[in-house]
Amino acid sequence: MAEEQEKLVKTSVYLEEEVLEALEETALELEKETGRRWSKGAVIRVALSDFFTRRGRMI
Repeated sequence: MAEEQEKLVKTSVYLEEEVLEALEETALELEKETGRRWSKGAVIRVALSDFFTRRGRMI
């Protein structure tokens, strides 16, 4: 069964250095847990999805 691919739009954001480090650390943790490569962008997308879900918005 093929996974559905969402269309991604390139964007830029400014983040504190500590946030960037946390994204890199989290990506490595998720790689160890799942056995799949995680990018910082993927971690951001998961975090934003959780944020919006908690606010009652399904995206």
